[in-house]
Amino acid sequence: MSNYYSKENKIMEKSKAFALKIIKLYNYLCKNKKEYIIAKQLLKSGTSIGANVRESQCAQSKKDFTAKMYIAFKEANETEY
Repeated sequence: MSNYYSKENKIMEKSKAFALKIIKLYNYLCKNKKEYIIAKQLLKSGTSIGANVRESQCAQSKKDFTAKMYIAFKEANETEY
């Protein structure tokens, strides 16, 4: 693990919990509302947040860590939209 963010990580916990909720929402939207296109985009951006946060834990430098966390931030903004 990187030294840049190695303590008990609330961001990792919350992003994983959020991804699980997004997956449930995706399943609901597809099954009950037949909303496949928006649901798929929501699934991609919503689960990408946690994937980028997780990837930041193996950053090679502070700059790399910041870049990965910024990508997670942008994915969160897209998901909110």
